Amino acid sequence: MIDGKKDKISVYIVEDYLLLRISCKKTLEQDSFFDVIGDFENAEDCISALETRQSNIVLMDLALPGINGIEATKIITNKYKDVKVIITTSHESRQEAIACLASGASAYVVKTPDYQGLLDVIKMVNLGALWFDPRFGSIAKEAAIKPNTTDFNNLYDNEINSILTEKEYKVLGLLAKGESNVEIAKKMMVSANTTKAHVSSIFEKLAVKDRVQAAVKAVKAGIV
Repeated sequence: MIDGKKDKISVYIVEDYLLLRISCKKTLEQDSFFDVIGDFENAEDCISALETRQSNIVLMDLALPGINGIEATKIITNKYKDVKVIITTSHESRQEAIACLASGASAYVVKTPDYQGLLDVIKMVNLGALWFDPRFGSIAKEAAIKPNTTDFNNLYDNEINSILTEKEYKVLGLLAKGESNVEIAKKMMVSANTTKAHVSSIFEKLAVKDRVQAAVKAVKAGIV
């Protein structure tokens, strides 16, 4: 049971549509589980507020003026490991859903007039769950890396060190952190074309189809 305000789930709301922001805030404030500690029309103001007061949850609209929800999620989750971001959107794009997952979002929720479902998602995510709208549930299955064996003690062999070059290993680590090819190129001090070639080689050597699968394999191998 929740006992006093200190035990409530603290929430920041980022939504550029004023009526939706007010409606969401009002709904959360009517539930004893939640404490809305701030609401913003853009991601920049939320990121600024997090510097002085962290929330348990950030409800992040995907399409925002200035920094969009994907970029903001990457910034927040990289800097604040205990802050969980829930993406809320009116879009139904598989690519956007995958990008949100790779950027560190804990949930991807398609907006509906009924907020009860969202309240339940917030509670689950606050406990550590990863939640995606059922319309995109297959994403997790597609992104999962198949084990090399059915042996419980050796499901995922760490062969990455032996099959990747030193530069590819570094690129994979940055990729797994959500860095774009342009960002990786700057940090590695190489051209964008060279980075693209490294990423393609990594995909081929690890037998993966995309950045999400490569990132999952990197996490399993303990690279990040």
